[in-house]
Amino acid sequence: MQICEAHPTTTRDTRMLLDDLPAIKKLLTTSRTIAVVGLSPKEARPSNMVARYLIEAGYTVIPVNPGQEEILGLDCYPNLTAIPTPVEIVNIFRRSEEVEPIVAEAITLGARMIWMQEGVIHAEAARTAKAAGLVVVMDRCIKTVHHCLGHERAE
Repeated sequence: MQICEAHPTTTRDTRMLLDDLPAIKKLLTTSRTIAVVGLSPKEARPSNMVARYLIEAGYTVIPVNPGQEEILGLDCYPNLTAIPTPVEIVNIFRRSEEVEPIVAEAITLGARMIWMQEGVIHAEAARTAKAAGLVVVMDRCIKTVHHCLGHERAE
């Protein structure tokens, strides 16, 4: 479980991840719907690989990309507010400077978790999400952590 214990780019953020580990485990186990913001239609892109992994793990993945109508055979939405069903986890594959409005939409929609992928770091957006009661993971890959924790999605 190396990713759960350490990460080469962080010290304080690792402690934050470890502090929130029980909540992260619970949400990964009990959540069913994950919106992937910035999902690419290109198979070789990390967002596409992660989305396919999440689908194989049993999650309902909702693609969010304003330039696409369909990705992975799924309806794609231009933003979170366009999604007609509840979303529990918002997984962000966007530049760090684009995170704040995504977090604001996620809070409005009642998401339970914000997950910023590796390289996506926005401390203020993370504080805003936490203040609204969301669990926040920053600068980590959801696929790696899910696999490390050995989680299966709850049925």
